Amino acid sequence: MIENALKEACFDFISDDNKRFITAFTNALKEIGFLSQEIGNGFCWGRYMIIYRKQGAKSKTVYARIYIRDDSICLRLFFNNVTKHAEFIINTPEFIRDVFMGDYGKCKHCKGDHCKFRKDYEINGVKYEKCNGVTFEFYNPSIEKLPHYMDLFQEFYCKKSKIATV
Repeated sequence: MIENALKEACFDFISDDNKRFITAFTNALKEIGFLSQEIGNGFCWGRYMIIYRKQGAKSKTVYARIYIRDDSICLRLFFNNVTKHAEFIINTPEFIRDVFMGDYGKCKHCKGDHCKFRKDYEINGVKYEKCNGVTFEFYNPSIEKLPHYMDLFQEFYCKKSKIATV
């Protein structure tokens, strides 16, 4: 359990608020079938990292990560087909909308049609090109914002098919 892992002395540098967010986010994802394996090395993204994958899936697809840094955490969500969700994004709170429509992550190093590290999408008639290495990052996430992060996550990954009624 993530709560027990976060009690280890090596994680004493993480604030109580950040520990609460990590625990709540992990539990919320678990409820909809996504799990984290462990708190691992953060490599270049931070001191530690938690990776979330779909429970029971054979693929190693990453759906979310939490980067644990010395003085903060960062929630990163992994999305494709953003244009398909444009209407939802337009109607989200500003702190979510800005991640998709703001300047952060704007692609600067790879112009042209052959870049595999670029996310291209269109929202409200505007075309966006973001560098895949820094897309969809939410800095200093909080418990208060968790419902919005979960709504966003479920918009992309938990859409239920419509059942026809007779």
